[in-house]
This record gives sequence, C-alpha cells and structure tokens, in this order.
Amino acid sequence: MNLTTFAFLFSGVCLNAAAQLLLKAGTNAVGAIHLTSSNWFATGIKLATQLPILGGLACYGISLVVWIVGLSRVDVSLAYPLLSLGYVMGTFGAWYFLGEVVSPQRMIAIGVIIIGVVLLTRS
Repeated sequence: MNLTTFAFLFSGVCLNAAAQLLLKAGTNAVGAIHLTSSNWFATGIKLATQLPILGGLACYGISLVVWIVGLSRVDVSLAYPLLSLGYVMGTFGAWYFLGEVVSPQRMIAIGVIIIGVVLLTRS
C-alpha cells in the first residue's frame, strides 16, 4: 500500500470517527431519545436541526467518497480491517471531547487493535 492510498483510507477512518463524535454531541444536546408514535416527527426535526448532527452527516458523506477512492486502489482484505482504527480514534475522541471514561480494560483492547492494524499493514 502506498502513502497516497493509505492517506485516502486513513482520511475515511478519521472522518467516520469524527462523524460518530459529532452525532453523539448532537444527541447530547437533545437528550435521551424516546420515540413514540406521537413524537417521532418532532424528535426528527429537533435532531435534524442540530448543527453537530448535520456536521456528522457531512463527515459521513465525505468519508464515503474518500473510502471508495482508497478502496479502488487496494484489496478489501487489507482496507477493511483499517476501519478498526475508528474504534481507537472514537474512544480517544469521546474521552477528550465528550468527557467519557476510558477504563484500563478499554485501553488494553485499544492496544490490541493497534497491534493488529500494524501487523496487517506490514503484510
């Protein structure tokens, strides 16, 4: 895998993780969502007007485009496992930006993911 291909794939992963964090920030602003037959439309409008949610959807769209470009250049068996880096970025982003707690067990799991991705990219 060359550097350009890796950059496309890595950008797609980063944008996907950013999308998750923005969606969570948007739902934090709204609060817990409990859909019923009488409130689903109003709840949908409330969510659709949250800037973080709109930003998250934009990040998803852009991530899809750059992912497709990267995927066109490398085998899916190599590209797809790189998505697991999103777990790492998402966890650290949730800790840093959203104040979520990252337990030692989660840190160990993240270490295992990173080791796996390094081994994969060297194959």
